[in-house]
Amino acid sequence: MAVYRSRNAFAGPLTAGRIRELALPRTPLGRRGYRPEDIDALLHRLAYEVGERTRRLDLVQEENHRLKQALRTWQAECAATRQGSETTFIH
Repeated sequence: MAVYRSRNAFAGPLTAGRIRELALPRTPLGRRGYRPEDIDALLHRLAYEVGERTRRLDLVQEENHRLKQALRTWQAECAATRQGSETTFIH
């Protein structure tokens, strides 16, 4: 998986934990900017979304591993059965 790279302080892989810990710089009083409550709510939502996607990806990878193992077992059993059948007909 590719990792987003940047020269700013937010460089590195984006994970739910990093989003939760992220503190954006605040604007000085009297200057235009975003409301901290809105930014905090957005970061909370992003952390939840990334966490859920990571959890789902982990489940899919576990299922993929389980299916690969089952397929390998099935292929080995089929090969053993074929080999046993071929030996029976040769005699």
